[in-house]
Amino acid sequence: MPTIVLKIDVDTYRGTREGVPNLVRILKQHQANATFLFSLGKDHTGWAMRRVFRPGFFSKVSRTSVLEHYGFKTLMYGVMLPAPDIGKLCVEEMRSVKRAGFECGIHTWDHVVWQDNVRKRGESWTRKQMGLAYERYLEIFGAAPKTFGAAGWQMNPEAFAQLDRYQMQYSSDSRAMLKEDGSLANPLAGPYRLRHEGKEFQCIQMPTTLPTLDEILGVEINGETITEGNIASHLLSLTAEPRNHVFTMHAELEGQKLAPILVELLNGWAEQGYQCISMGQYYANIREQELPIHDLTWAELPGRSGEMVALN
Repeated sequence: MPTIVLKIDVDTYRGTREGVPNLVRILKQHQANATFLFSLGKDHTGWAMRRVFRPGFFSKVSRTSVLEHYGFKTLMYGVMLPAPDIGKLCVEEMRSVKRAGFECGIHTWDHVVWQDNVRKRGESWTRKQMGLAYERYLEIFGAAPKTFGAAGWQMNPEAFAQLDRYQMQYSSDSRAMLKEDGSLANPLAGPYRLRHEGKEFQCIQMPTTLPTLDEILGVEINGETITEGNIASHLLSLTAEPRNHVFTMHAELEGQKLAPILVELLNGWAEQGYQCISMGQYYANIREQELPIHDLTWAELPGRSGEMVALN
C-alpha cells in the first residue's frame, strides 16, 4: 500500500494553541497518523517582515493572505508585542498530542531566527540553537526527541552533524525538486542519506515530495488559477500514480482556515488507496533498505522565496 507521510510544522504560538488541537481531531476522525514538529522557544513571527526585500516574498504573501491565516497579533510578536514563549505557555497542548498517540519532534527553537540565519552561521551558533530546542523538548516530554524537521528547510553542515550526535535516525530537512505544476522533477526522489565534503551523515533524510498549500494557492497552473476550491483536486492529481510521498502541513493553515482542504485530501487519499502515516512509521518501513547517497545542495522551488536544502 502506498503511503503519504504527514509532517506537520508548528511555527507559531497561535498555531500551537489553536491549530494543533484541530489537527489532532481531524486526523483522529480520519484514522490518519502524522508527525508534529514543534517550535519550542519564542514566537518572533513579526521579525519575518524583514524578508520584504527577498525576491518572491511579496508574491507569496499576497497569494496566501498572511494576515488572514496568521492574524494581526501574531504578525506583531517581536515587533509591537512581546514574543510569547511557546514551549512555556503551550506545554499542555504539546503533551496532549503525544497522549493522543501522535509522534512529536523538533521543528526549531525560534522559527524566524533559524530560518533567516542558519545557512550563514557556524558551529557555536548552531549548537546553541539546537541545544535550546533539545533541552526544552526533554523538559516537556520527558524523553529525547526521535526526529527533526528544519524550519523553512534551512540547515547547515553543522546542523546535520548535530542530528547524528543526538542519534536522530530520521529527519525531514529537504525538498525534492518540483516542476511548475508541483509534480516531481525526478520521479525517483525519495529517502536518502546526505553527504557533504566527503562526510556521510547517518540520519536518513525524508524529503518533502509534494508542494505545500501556500506554495500553489493563487498560482496559475496549466491555465487554471489554484484556489481554495480546487487545490485539493490538484494535489490529488499529483498523487494519482501510486508512490510514497511526504506532505508538509502547517498548523497555521491546515489546522485553521484551510482545514476543509485537509479533510478533502484525507478523503481523496483514502479513495486512492493511500495510508497516511508518521515519519516514524515510514522509517520502520525503510530502515533496512539500501538508500542512495546525495551531496548537500541548495535550490529554489516554485512558489517559495529563497533557496532551501534540495534533493536534485
